[in-house]
This record gives sequence, structure tokens and C-alpha cells, in this order.
Amino acid sequence: MKNFIKSVSVFIVMLSMFSCKQNGEFAYKNKALTIDERVEDLMSRMTLEEKIGQMNQYNGFWNVTGPSPIQGDAAKKYKDLRKGYVGSMLNVRGVDEVSAVQKIAVEETRLGIPLIIGFDVIHGYETMSPIPLAEAASWDLEAIKKSAEMAALEASSVGINWTFAPMVDVSRDARWGRVMEGAGEDTYLGSKIAYARVKGFQGDDLSKENTIVACAKHFAGYGFAESGRDYNTVDVGTSTLYNIIFPPFQASIDAGVKTFMNSFNELNGVPATGNKFLQRDILKRDWNFGGFVVSDWGSISEMIAHGHAENLKQAAEIAANAGSDMDMESYAYVDELANLVKEGKVKEALIDDAAKRILKVKFELGLFDDPYKYCNKEREEKILGSQEVMDASLDMAKKSIVLLKNQNQLLPLKKQGQNIAVIGALANDKTSPLGSWRIAAKDSTAVSVLEGLLAYKGNKITYAKGTDVAIGIPDFITEVKINTTDKSGFLEAKTVAKKADIVVMVLGEHGFQSGEGRSRTDLGLPGLQQELLEEVYKINPNIVLVLNNGRPLTLGWADAHIPSILECWQLGTQSGNAIAQVLYGEYNPSGKLPMSFPRNVGQVPLYYNYKNTGRPTLPGKDVVFWSHYQDEKNSALYPFGHGLSYTEFAYENLKIKQKGNKVLVKVDVKNIGKVNGKEVVQLYIRDVFASITRPVKELKGFEMISLAPNEEKTIDFTLSDKELGFYDNQGAFIVEPGKFKVFIGGSSKTVIETSFEIYE
Repeated sequence: MKNFIKSVSVFIVMLSMFSCKQNGEFAYKNKALTIDERVEDLMSRMTLEEKIGQMNQYNGFWNVTGPSPIQGDAAKKYKDLRKGYVGSMLNVRGVDEVSAVQKIAVEETRLGIPLIIGFDVIHGYETMSPIPLAEAASWDLEAIKKSAEMAALEASSVGINWTFAPMVDVSRDARWGRVMEGAGEDTYLGSKIAYARVKGFQGDDLSKENTIVACAKHFAGYGFAESGRDYNTVDVGTSTLYNIIFPPFQASIDAGVKTFMNSFNELNGVPATGNKFLQRDILKRDWNFGGFVVSDWGSISEMIAHGHAENLKQAAEIAANAGSDMDMESYAYVDELANLVKEGKVKEALIDDAAKRILKVKFELGLFDDPYKYCNKEREEKILGSQEVMDASLDMAKKSIVLLKNQNQLLPLKKQGQNIAVIGALANDKTSPLGSWRIAAKDSTAVSVLEGLLAYKGNKITYAKGTDVAIGIPDFITEVKINTTDKSGFLEAKTVAKKADIVVMVLGEHGFQSGEGRSRTDLGLPGLQQELLEEVYKINPNIVLVLNNGRPLTLGWADAHIPSILECWQLGTQSGNAIAQVLYGEYNPSGKLPMSFPRNVGQVPLYYNYKNTGRPTLPGKDVVFWSHYQDEKNSALYPFGHGLSYTEFAYENLKIKQKGNKVLVKVDVKNIGKVNGKEVVQLYIRDVFASITRPVKELKGFEMISLAPNEEKTIDFTLSDKELGFYDNQGAFIVEPGKFKVFIGGSSKTVIETSFEIYE
């Protein structure tokens, strides 16, 4: 009977396909068929070269609405596009441009296969939300998801349907510029944020016009680049790979992510782009990933420089066999793959698999049913910079701010009767707060801190630049030149500080000092800013230090001298409004650090979930033979999870109850301060003895709560095998019996602890 039903089903499908063909339309255009059926029909009509064309992605190469290119590199790309040898384009944006290039693909090629249009929508399209590391500091998963939704809303309105985000690389090294693009040092928090961002970009239905395809990147290990130097070698053990690096990628798959991007680095001596273990064995076999993998920009051809491929042809062979489905800007596949198939060096079945994966995503986007669905001029004009998007940007910005220090409750500022000096070039900067990876944002569109403060009329605000951070106007592709000589504004800054009741100093990094290719060996305040800070302090020590930066900084002097320090990152379009609301107490800061702040760059890489050594503590007075530095403490200046409030919280009554294979944890949290506040209650565990050593602490749960003064809540957590287990060195997940510790508090430097034991 089953065989009969199967035969009837096949007959119906074939009849439907025949009917479509009889009516002059191919079956892959028939909406009544399943996506898999439509993909199979389309594949059956494609030449080898057309299949390979789907694996080829070109950067936007000419003003599409202008004249067609007739010579050079652009002319080749244009010819390939008209032949159907391009599957995707990136950096083509705007309804007019996308419509024009899509028209060529759909109306001038043999099969009319639409393009998928990619763009780096990292923390917003035109309206910028905070940089991703700042968003991670909110620990607010719903807000982070909403931020991605708004980014998708704007991007989709201008014709884009694929973002190269989220970056889910865990990194413990603040020298690496791309920490600004991720969620920080912790794999648990990073996994939760990866899930939220994918859901925000893709929604529950990719065929809707306000959703775009997400891309989990960079697979894998990129955040562990040696010395924090971008594109550098990665060398990690399997325990780190399975337990720290992989989980956020697995969480992305759980969220339904449709694409992965491989990474620039090598792993175990094999560049990730050509790494079969990563792409075919782990991703596509073990995790059953059904989407497609795109290379990073030119990373296939870069295997030549790595010393892994002799030439472009061999690079194409290695990448295709390893499971890299789409070539971003290497020309390797479109120029070399057909001959490699004919020579038997790449099986055509692998080409088929890659093309099917790419085509399936296009069908899921609904592009075959309406190639121009993302090209609505009226929608573009309505959505870009809309109030809905602006409101979400402001909300996310406020939630991303972390109060690092507030000695003598200098903050919040009084709204009346104060003379406030605002010092620092970044205070009056309307571009730097947009941060890095803001390709579509317009310069000078951020609300500056000065503008945000001037919106409050009760105080006298006096501004002095003090010193420039950068020389000239930095851009996306060139090095930022730092001012190290011009102190001409110091005198004015000290003059206004002397007359002020409170000094608000806005210091930090320029927005283009972090991001791709922007590693640093010095994590202090760039240029002359530290000297300016110390000079102003001599005149007036009542300083609120507002930090704008894309990575953790070394703030030892500031921590020892400055009474109030506010970590404000690069908060995007609504930056100044968000900072002013926090400074004046209209919003009580609730952010927590997603990365540890070192005391000294020599501590880096630094992270809270380190492992004990065989000599973890001081054995006796003046004895040197233990794991330490001679000139600095081991601990972070501000640890992972740290963040203060304008109120204070007390933790007590930590209780544990074991129920079957689950551990129930309860704790009472009370607001013992004078104002309403939000607290991120954090739960950490330690597996005390294990077959593979475990960290001294691991985040395994958190919950954000709001409490009025004197209000108390009991918070419940449940620990199951998922939280108590770990991966062995072969990638098998195991839960071992033994003793566990539980820690709960407002940071990784937790307040109270208890223990329990799991028996065989």
C-alpha cells in the first residue's frame, strides 16, 4: 500500500510539472509544488556552468542604473551576470539599483533565476543601533532581537534580503578589533544572543517582505586569532573548540539560520575555507545544517597566501570539496570549477548539492514568486529613519550603557542649577558614535552627547574640545591617524573645568578604531586623552567619565581617581539622547559587561571562566612559584558581568532542591536602595572534578528583573543535563557524577554560593 501511495504521489507531481510545461511555464515556477520539488525541477534544466554560477558572488561593480561597463573587470562581471553565472551580489543597495540588477538576472538570462542581495547589516542599516558588543552589554534578549528586526526592516526596504550577521565568534582578546561585532567572551551569553539575533533578522517566515536571511559567522575560531591580530593563525584544542567556540553556531542553527560564513583563519593548519572537518563533517553531517556556506571576502583565493593552495584552480578544488558553497569575490568557482569537474577533481554531485542549497534559500525568500518583492519605492521612503526604528535604537542604546563606578553617588546629575563643563572632541562628534560597520549610515547623523545634554535646559552647559582623538576624517578602509601632538585645546578645557560644578569628559576610541583589521596593542585611551584627563582632574576632580569605545580598555588610573565612570560604547544614531537620559537619571543604567576589562594589556587574553592551574594560589609569603604576574594582579579591573545601578541589590537565601535529574535553584533578591532599578541576576556553576578539567566558573543562567525600593523577588533557575554537562575531546556531550558549586550574584564576582552532588 505504501509503495502504491508513493507511486501515486510521484505521478501527481510529474503530471503537475507536465501541465506547467504545457502551459509554457516551467514547473519550478509553480507555487503549488513544494520548494524541494521546484528546486529539483530547476536543477534538471541547468547546465553545469549555470549551477556553478549560483555559487558565484560578485561585489557591486557599477552604477546599475547608468551605462553598462564595456571593458575591464566590471565588463567580465556584467557578462557573467547576463549569462546567469552570478548567484548573488553584495553592496548593491537602494530600490532603484537592486531593481535594475535583479531585472537583468530575471529577464535577460535563460532561466531567470533571481539574485540574492547581500549586505553587511551589522547593527542597523541607515539608522544605527549600538555596536553588537554594546547590545550584548544589555543582557536583554528581547531588545537585541528587536534591534535585529529593525535592522532587517530597514535593509529589506532598500532591496537587501541577506545580511552577513550575526558574528557569533567568542573572543577573549580585547586587542582584536572585531570584538565590537560580537557578544563578548562567554559562550553561554553568546549563544543566547546568537539565537536572538537570528530570530530577529529572519523572523518566523522568510517569505515576508520585512525579514532577511541571517548568516552565522565566522566558522570557526576567528575570535582566537593569535596576539589579537586580525586574520592571524588560530591554534586551539578540541576542548575549547567544542565547549567554547562551537555552541553559539549550534544555537544559530537551532534558531533556523540559513547561511554560514567561513573564516579567514586556519585551524589545525588548514584554512577554514578549505576545511572539510569544519564544513562537511561538523556543520553539514553532524549538525545536519541545511543552508549554504559562503566564503568570506576573497578567502578562497587567500588559501594561496596561506601556503595551502598553489594557484586559484587548486584553491577552488579544495574549497568546493571541503564544503564552501559560495565564492565571495575570488572568481575561483566561476573561472575554474567547470574544468575541475570535467577533470574529475570535483564531483558534480558536490556542485549539485551547493546549488540546491543556494536555490532553496532563494525559494524560501519568495524570490522566484516575486523577484522584486524587496523593491518597493514607497516602502523604502516610509521605513528609512522612521520613528519606529528611531525609538527602537534609543531603547537599545539606553539598555547598553554600563555604570562601572559611581563613588559618592555623583550620578545621576541634578537637572537644575549646576554649571556643567563638557570636555572631549567625542562629546561633539556626530559621526564617531555610529561606530564601525555602518556602511549605509550617513555621516553626522548621530545625536552627540553635547546635543543630548543641551536638550535639558536647567543647567548651564559649557563645551571645550580639549584635544582631537583622530587627525583628519577617518573612513572605513584606511588606518585612523591618532593625534599625539596637538595640545592647543588643553588650556580652554582646564579653564571651563575650573568654573564647573561637574565635569563630564567624553573620551575613548574613534568609531573606526575598532572593527575588521583594527587590532591594537595599547588598550589605553588613544592619543593625548589620558594626559588631558589627568590635567583636568588637577583642576576639578568632580569628573564623570563617559567612555565611547568598541572594546574593553585599560582604565587603571581612571578607576583610582575618577569618581564616576560610565561605559557608553558606540551607541549609534540615538547615542547622545541615551547618554543624557542616563546621566540625568531618567533611565537607571542596567547594563552588565560582556567582556572583562583588564588592568593591563599584558593580562590579555583575559576571561572570567579560566581554569585553575596546578598552582592556582599563593603558597606562602614572598614565594614566587605560583601562577601570577610580578607586577599586576591576576584579576580583571572590571570583571565579566559587572555593572552598577543607581540603586543597590541584596542577595540571600540561596537554596537548592534536587528533583530527579534536575537541580532547582532559588534565591531572594531585594532592592535595598532608594529608586527603581533593574538587575541581571546571574547564575554560575563549577564542576569541581571532571575527566576534562572545567572552568572555575561558567555562566549557566541569568534573568533580568525590575524592583521598586524595598521590593523583593524570589528567582528560580533549573539546571538540567544541558547546563551540567560538557563536550569531551571527540565532541560527545557527557554529564558526569560528582560535586558541583553554584554561585549567584550581580556579576561573575558573585555574592553567595552553595553546592550539590550528582550521583551515578
